[in-house]
Amino acid sequence: MATAFLPFAHLFASLQAFVDWLAGGAAPSPAQPPREPVRPQQPPARVTRRPMAVPRPPLPVRVVRVMEPAAARSTAGRMVISGRLADVCAELDRMAALEARGH
Repeated sequence: MATAFLPFAHLFASLQAFVDWLAGGAAPSPAQPPREPVRPQQPPARVTRRPMAVPRPPLPVRVVRVMEPAAARSTAGRMVISGRLADVCAELDRMAALEARGH
């Protein structure tokens, strides 16, 4: 004698759908059968490995002073500093120390 076995999750599914409907939720949806996981038919023939990437050396900090043509030489102008954040911060610290010494 065969009996149908339902997982515990499906036991109260219709009751939960009815409660959701009473609470103003979406209309109850029909219960879906559980899905079985998809398994590959054949294992891969060969596994290839890629060589590790060689790290590049960091680019140096680039400091560019932009002077406006109509501005006097005594004005500071604008400055563009580009590079890694740690290197830019170190360059700003170096410039602040240089200015504090009066150079």
